[in-house]
Amino acid sequence: MDIFERLYYMRALAGVAAGIVAGIVIPAEFDQYTSIVTAILVGMVFYFASLAIGRRIAKNVPKDKRKKVATEGIMPFIFLLLTFMIIVYTALHQSSIVS
Repeated sequence: MDIFERLYYMRALAGVAAGIVAGIVIPAEFDQYTSIVTAILVGMVFYFASLAIGRRIAKNVPKDKRKKVATEGIMPFIFLLLTFMIIVYTALHQSSIVS
């Protein structure tokens, strides 16, 4: 597998993990603003962790492709973060959402 394919799939898995954590961390009593800020902060923590891991994976990449190491897989990260956050949050708090 290519280095950039590994980065892509690693970021996708990091997005899934971040979405699960964000869905668990956000309690039902939070207002919308606090929930959004919490989700963004969880996403940033996981993305920066994936950035550090990605730099280790791609340590032998030429300098002209260094920017691609930071941006490869960012779209699946964001969409999987949102998807899994919504699924986990809804599954955990469905009784308090209906009332």
